[in-house]
This record gives sequence, C-alpha cells and structure tokens, in this order.
Amino acid sequence: MKPYYCFQQKSPKAVSLSLLQLALISTIQGLTEWLPISSSGHVLLAADLFGLAGRDELLINAVSNIGTLAAMLIYFRKDVSTAFMGGLELVMKPVSKMPLSPAGRLAVSIIVATPIPVIAALLYETVLPENIQDALRSIYTVAGATIVFGALLWWADVAGPRTRKEEDITLGHAMIIGATQAIAAIIPGTSRSGITMTAARALGYERTEAARLSMLLGAPILAMAGLYGAYGLFTAEAEAGAALTFADGLIVAVISFITGLASIWFMMELLKRMSFLPFVLYRFILGAVLLLSSPLVGWF
Repeated sequence: MKPYYCFQQKSPKAVSLSLLQLALISTIQGLTEWLPISSSGHVLLAADLFGLAGRDELLINAVSNIGTLAAMLIYFRKDVSTAFMGGLELVMKPVSKMPLSPAGRLAVSIIVATPIPVIAALLYETVLPENIQDALRSIYTVAGATIVFGALLWWADVAGPRTRKEEDITLGHAMIIGATQAIAAIIPGTSRSGITMTAARALGYERTEAARLSMLLGAPILAMAGLYGAYGLFTAEAEAGAALTFADGLIVAVISFITGLASIWFMMELLKRMSFLPFVLYRFILGAVLLLSSPLVGWF
C-alpha cells in the first residue's frame, strides 16, 4: 500500500489549486500559526496532499503569514501601540536623554529578538544544500520535531512556578526567546510559537504572558515572511506554469486573518483556565499518526 504522505517527491509540474483547496490550506495556517502545534508542519502536510512542492508550498505558507500577522496586530492592538510608541521613544532618545519607559523596553526587546532567526532563515535559503532541505522537510523530521518539542513544552510548563510578567523581561530573555525561532525556521514541526512559548515558560513567565510575548517578539519575523511570500506570488504570475498567483495569495491572507483571529482568542482564553497540556497531547498524537503514515511503516 502506498504511504499517504510522500514528502520527498517533487511535483514535475505546477499544480493548479481550486478555491476549496486554497481555503483549506489557509484555514489550516490561520488556525495553527499561533497555537504551539506547528503551522508549517500542518501546511506542509496539506500542501503535499494537494501536490504542492518546493517553492509553491513555501510561498503559500509565507503569504498566509500576512493574514495571521494582521490578526495578531488587531488582537494585541494595545501592546502593538505601546511598542510603536516605544520605537518613537528610541528614535528620540539621543535627544531626550531620558531613561527608557516600559514602552521603550518592549520596543528594544522586539528588536533584539529579531536578528538571529533572520540570519538563520537566510542561511537556510542560501547556503543549505537542497538535498538537506528536503531531508529536513521529511515526514520523519516533522513527526520527530512535533513529539520532541511537544515534550519540551510540557516540561517547561510544569517544571516550577512561572509568575513573571512582560515588565520583567530583560534583553537577555528577549534574545533567548527570539533566537529559538531560528530552530523553527529550519525544522518543520518545531512550531515557532511553540518553541518561543517554551522558552518564555522556561524563563519563568506566566502562561498568558508567555503566549503574548511569543507573538509580540515574533511579529517582525512573521512580517518578513509575509512580505517574502507576497513578493514571490506577485512575481510568480510572470512565470510560465506557476501554480499560485497574487490573487490566490489575497484569498489565503483573508482567510488566514479570520481563522487566525479566532485561534488567538481561543488560545488566550484557554490558557487563562488551564495549562498547555491539550496542545502537548495533540502534538504527541499528531506525531504518532505521521509516523504510522510514513513510508517505512508501509513496507511492513
């Protein structure tokens, strides 16, 4: 029996997606982007099911980030406004000579959390050989990362008291939390939001604060990925046989925005009442299902 998922295979030609398929992929992206369960892993599975591979799959994943980023900016609009004012404060600091306010410290935290994952993503795209990229995107990598980083999230969540708030963040904490995004940029199944929430919990932050910091500190990376995807889809229309168009990207972004907003609300309300355990259990189940669906299992 042929395995359900065939990650290593590349489509020999572009695959035209129907509106329903686009809606399904963007819904999956929107629902999973901010949950600690790996949006890239889920979208990779859906894209493989529909025959997308390589650049097309990466672009549709990237452009959907525009929608999920917009959802986060609206849900946390007060924090975003605070960070924006903090940015203005940083610009004026050489003139004002005033100590940084909480808004200024938040802006600095977002800035220092960004460079390491950006460098990692650039190295992945420009230096890492394609055969290694394919191996990293295999079903075994996704399944293993889903389980291993789920276990780390469980450990960080239950290891001890976690009472720190946003005002307790240091530049060192911000850099550590931001740097973990480099792992998620390279290994599908890690979950960018999941690993940053894991780092924040391990550093002592309360659950909802860990989730909020994860989203705020990760916003620049998501914005860059979204712009990359939008540019790629815009230029794809000029290429013969391109599977995705800029209009497709708009559809994906809108649906990802709606589902992303619902996803953020659900997670924040859930974390006010209980632990990360439901997400951990889901990761374990998903990882087991992926392994059972793998080509290796199909040989027996």
